[in-house]
Amino acid sequence: MNIKRKPDWLKIDFRSDNNYSIVSKSLKHNCLNTICVSGRCPNLAECWSRGTATFMILGDVCTRSCGFCNTKTGKPLLPNTEEPQKLADSIKELNLKHIVLTSVTRDDLHDGGAGHWAKCILKIKEHNPQSKIEVLIPDFKGDTNLIDIIIAAQPDIISHNIETVRRLTPKVRSASKFDTSLSVLRHISNRNITAKSGLMLGLGETEQEILDTMDTLLINGCKIITVGQYLQPTKKHLEVEQYVTPEKFAEYKEIALNKGFKFVESAPLVRSSYHAERHVVV
Repeated sequence: MNIKRKPDWLKIDFRSDNNYSIVSKSLKHNCLNTICVSGRCPNLAECWSRGTATFMILGDVCTRSCGFCNTKTGKPLLPNTEEPQKLADSIKELNLKHIVLTSVTRDDLHDGGAGHWAKCILKIKEHNPQSKIEVLIPDFKGDTNLIDIIIAAQPDIISHNIETVRRLTPKVRSASKFDTSLSVLRHISNRNITAKSGLMLGLGETEQEILDTMDTLLINGCKIITVGQYLQPTKKHLEVEQYVTPEKFAEYKEIALNKGFKFVESAPLVRSSYHAERHVVV
C-alpha cells in the first residue's frame, strides 16, 4: 500500500513564531494532550502561532480504531482528576479567548467520560469567564442522557463530526453509525445549542453523496460545517482515493451556504477546529 503523492496545494508551512513556542511549552508543562499533535493536523503551526489549540481530554488512547484516525488505540488509563484544573490554568496562562475541547472515545467508562467533560468545561469557565468554549464530542453511542451532562455545562458550541457519507461510514468509522451521529446533532440542536459537524473528502464519495450529506445535516439541525481533504496519516490507514482541488472546495462552500448553513469552512487543509473562533458568532 502506497501513500499517494500530494499535490502542490497541500504543501504545509511548518514555520513557527514565538507564540508557537509559548503554546508548546505550556502544554508540556501542564501535561496536556492536543489533537493537533496526535491527529497530525496540517494547521498545527498556524494555529499555535495564533495562540490557539484544541485540547484533547481523557487521555491519548482511544477505545475505537477508525480507518482514518492516527490517534492511538488500546486500553486507556483512568481519567486524570487533575486535568480540569490543569486545563483551566493553561488556558489562563495563554490568555485564550476561544477554546476547543475534544477527546478520544471512552467506551470503557460507564458514562463515556461525560462527567469528566462537564468538569473540564465548568473549571475552564470558572477561571476563564471571558473565554468561549467549543466542544467536539464523540457519539456516546447515541445516549442523550450523557450528551445532556455536557449540555448542562453550557459550552457555546457543540460539534460532532459525521466524518464521511453514509455509504462509506462502515469502512471509515470503526463503531460509529451514520444515523447515530445524526441523532446526536439533532439532540444538540433541539436543546438550542449551536450544532456543528465536519466532513472529510477524498475517501471515494461521489459529489451527489456530498450534497446529500449536506442536506441531511441541515435537516438534523446542523448550522456549521467544515469540509476538508482526508490525508492518509500512515500506510496502515485508508488510502486517499482523490485529492479534491481548492476550486472544488470553494464551490462546495458556496453550495453549502446557499443550502442554508450559517457558516462554512471548506478548503483542502480545513479541519474541525480550523478558525473555530469565527464560528461562535453564529
